[in-house]
Order: sequence, then C-alpha cells, then structure tokens
Amino acid sequence: MVNAIRIHEYGGVDKMKWEAVDVGAPGQGQIRVKHRAIGFNYIDTYFRSGLYKFPSLPHVLGTEGSGDVVAVGPGVTDFKVGDRVAYANPPGAYIEERLMPAERAVKLPDSITYETAAAMMLQGMTVRYLLRDTYKVGPGTVMLLHAAAGGVGLIACQWAKHLGATIIGTVGSDEKGKLAKAHGCTHVINYTSEDFVKRVKEITDGKLCDVVYDSVGKDTFPGSLDCLKPRHLWVSFGNSSGPVPPMDIGILNSKGSLFCTRPTLFHYTASREDLVESANDLFDVVARGAVKIEVNQRYALKDAAQCHNDVQARKTTGSTILIP
Repeated sequence: MVNAIRIHEYGGVDKMKWEAVDVGAPGQGQIRVKHRAIGFNYIDTYFRSGLYKFPSLPHVLGTEGSGDVVAVGPGVTDFKVGDRVAYANPPGAYIEERLMPAERAVKLPDSITYETAAAMMLQGMTVRYLLRDTYKVGPGTVMLLHAAAGGVGLIACQWAKHLGATIIGTVGSDEKGKLAKAHGCTHVINYTSEDFVKRVKEITDGKLCDVVYDSVGKDTFPGSLDCLKPRHLWVSFGNSSGPVPPMDIGILNSKGSLFCTRPTLFHYTASREDLVESANDLFDVVARGAVKIEVNQRYALKDAAQCHNDVQARKTTGSTILIP
C-alpha cells in the first residue's frame, strides 16, 4: 500500500483525502514509478471541483510528476528498472508510487533534476505548443500574456523573449509585475489598478497584438478580443477566474474577423512522436539556460489541500511542487 490524495466526490479542498491505496504490479505496456516530486497545476483544481470530470470516482488528483521506474510490465521495451522518468499525463500523480502507460513517460536527462522536471513538464510543454504550434511566435510578434507571473507565465515570458517577441503581460500586483519583468516580460500591466485594454492600446500605439494568450477566462473576456489586430488569434487555454461565458460567434466578426481556439496539451502530445518532440524541445531550452524553472513553493504531498488553497488565493508565484 502507498499513500495518495484522492477525491470521492467533487467540491472544495475538504474533499481531498490522504489515504492508503493499493497500486499492484504493472500490466501490459505499463511501468510503476516511484515519485521523487509531483507538479501542481491549476488544472488540478478543475478536476477537484468537477469543472473537469474524471472517468470515475474515487480518483487520485494530479497530472504530472517525476521519479524512478521500479517495475516494468510485459511489452515494455523503452524503459528499465532504475530509469529516471517524467510525464505530464495521465492524471493520478498525487501518490507516492503509481502505474502508468510507458508510452506517456519520457526519459529524464541527467541535466534535469527531479524537482525541475515535476515543475515544468505540463507547464513547459504547454508553453511549447502555445508558442511553437498554436501560434508561431518569432521576432516581431507582439503578444498579450495574461497571468504573466504564474507558472506557465514565467516560462512563457522567458521562451517568448528567447524567440524575439515583444511580451505584454498582465499581473495582479506590483511584486508580480517585477517578477514577470525579471523573466523577460517587455511591458507589465497591473490589472488591479489599470485597464488592460486601454494600456495595450497605449503600449502598441493602437496597433494591438498578434496573439493573446488567456488562461484567466471569465474576468478577461471579452476584453482580450479588444487587444487583437483584425484577423488575429485569441488563445483561451485556462479558466482561473471561471469559465468563459457562452458567446455569440458573431462577436469575432464585429471585433475584426478574429480567430479563437481552445487548445489543450493532451491533444498536442497525443502521439508518442509529438510527446517526445515536445519534451525534448523543453529539455533543450532548459539545459541551454534560455528558460530557467524556478520552484517557488514546496509542500508535502499530504498537505496538498493547503497548496490548493494558497494557489487559488493567488499567494503563489512561479512553479509549485509536492514532495512525497
């Protein structure tokens, strides 16, 4: 038996239970991983609350982690006992040891620590698809990035700067603005004291942005659309303030024949080939120092409920991990 954080019903942090579960031996195509570190991501709160649903309950929370392979099931050829691995899917990471499909894990280079890997796999590969696939960011790109001081935000600021973009970032405090600036954000807007749409127009001399990356949701809609050049792209990839309300698609016409997408990492890394390519690109920029992963908060796994409380109260910055 090992210990895990599970939910038996959806709701608040009081639904998170620290309990013993039986893991068992790996089956066909599976590996058993002993976690060294587990990543927290805002999506974990969606699964806890029921905004996103598990196939069934009870279920272990969490979507990413890193550790060592301690057992290998039949048919697994890419991994052996003792390999260092990391992953960003499937859910079920808030546990000391777990079973998972071998095809969803990647080998961890010696240059990347367990804590760094756990803090960056989901967020880092999310940034990778946002900047390289959903919209190809490069020199000359002007982008608006909401929540620029968050876990995804700090990675995105660094990676976008590395690609030559101009980054306009929104933050919730002056301290977070300084943090975003230190990580490459070109211009910072404190949305608690400034109108971000008005400031974007001022910063760009009315030319507006090529792409808006929006993980906030309800509170930034439809303002995000007013920050875009005609025929450009709004990327809605999160709902930290609540889901975007139902909209009349005609709003995209009236605001400039805009495009919008609601992507997810799981679709951008659905194939083994895409997963490995994405992970290797992330490992490369981190190993070369273009992107630095800063773990600003650590919690014991059994204290995951406090972690959820602190993140939802916006008391955290950068990346947060849980230690088994």
